[in-house]
Amino acid sequence: MKTKKYVDYILEVTKELLAIDSPTGYTENATKFICKEYEKLGYKPTLTTKGGVLVDLGGKEKENGLMLAAHTDTLGGMVCEIKGNGRLRLSPLGGMNANNAEAENVRIITKFDGTYEGTFQLDNASIHVNGEYNNTKRSYSDMEVVIDEPVESAEDTRKLGIENGDIVCFNPRTVITKSGYIKSRFLDDKLSVGILLGYAKYLHEEEIEPERRIYHHITVYEEVGHGGAASLPDGVTEMISVDMGCVGEGLQCNERMVSICAKDSMGPYNYQVVTDLVAAAKKNNLDYAVDVYPFYGSDVDCTLKAGYDIRHGLIGAGVYASHGYERSHKDGVKNTFALLAAYTTKNA
Repeated sequence: MKTKKYVDYILEVTKELLAIDSPTGYTENATKFICKEYEKLGYKPTLTTKGGVLVDLGGKEKENGLMLAAHTDTLGGMVCEIKGNGRLRLSPLGGMNANNAEAENVRIITKFDGTYEGTFQLDNASIHVNGEYNNTKRSYSDMEVVIDEPVESAEDTRKLGIENGDIVCFNPRTVITKSGYIKSRFLDDKLSVGILLGYAKYLHEEEIEPERRIYHHITVYEEVGHGGAASLPDGVTEMISVDMGCVGEGLQCNERMVSICAKDSMGPYNYQVVTDLVAAAKKNNLDYAVDVYPFYGSDVDCTLKAGYDIRHGLIGAGVYASHGYERSHKDGVKNTFALLAAYTTKNA
């Protein structure tokens, strides 16, 4: 199978998606983009009531369906206090650590008065003024958004139209290096959305009809724990989350591999699914790793907790520095894409 054109497409569509702000609770612009991409590829996506994207990719056997899920919601913040000096206290959306977000540029999305820019900083962030700068723990209670407008009071800020409950989006800073490394915030999990779009393109352009029905679900609340809790089509008996593969001390995976998760913090994945994924990776000479993730939960974990009777698995391109400034590699994309093709079709 020639993968280069699909990997090139995946990288391009991922860059475009990363440029669209979509923290949990503010994903409409991203899902509109994703729907248009599926439509360009010849599919008919629908929006779930929660706002996710559901796509039927076809297949012969509808009673043994496979769901492939990824999520387009990301980490972010919400204004929870307008301080007396006009700056903003945030409540996190998802699990972004405050220290990982320090000094990042942000966009403040008001409900009725447009968008403003700012920077997420430690309170009293001038080291030449703040003698406790080095000793202060970076937490949301000790950090603030400095708005790039001449505001000096809460009243000044409110006159701009900024209020509690407004969404704050962090700059992804996306870079793809000449050596193939992909660096950005929010590769978790927009890189996997790109991979699923590339897989859909592959099925369409190669005119492949899988033996069993295959669906995609692009969820929008994974980062807060209920993205995969609903919208499983009738006949689906298996679901695989395509999410970031963990890279770090004690794990085998690196950014150039596809990671197959055997167990995460919720427990083991289905033994037969994991075994079959490994067998497909071996048969196709893919660069893969099998790992146990110590602090991780996925959409398919949530699907099982919601009561669905399915087999489940989890794969993804290796991603380093998760929930920070993340890094993967186009080889990890290639191996993940190839594993999906090998596992789901006889034509790979």
